[in-house]
Amino acid sequence: MKFLAVEKETAGVKWQNEQAILQEEAKCVYNLIKKDKIREIYFTESHNAVLVLECGSREEAENILKEMPIAQKGLSGFDLCELKPYTGLDRLINKQ
Repeated sequence: MKFLAVEKETAGVKWQNEQAILQEEAKCVYNLIKKDKIREIYFTESHNAVLVLECGSREEAENILKEMPIAQKGLSGFDLCELKPYTGLDRLINKQ
């Protein structure tokens, strides 16, 4: 199952004071990529992380996100949604 996770920062965080936790976060991301749990990762224009996760269940995805260092420290959370296959092309195919 694929999941889209969009980071939502806790208000008032001074990221320049959080370099150690950001390094831990990068290590965590690296390990999750190696385990094929994070398939893609990006930053938005406002520098919020966007992750595409590959997990067996929503619960697994939620647990992964809760264990990330910035989430554990309360600096950020994530909005999570499951990605389903696009079926809109069926409208173009004449089913007989």
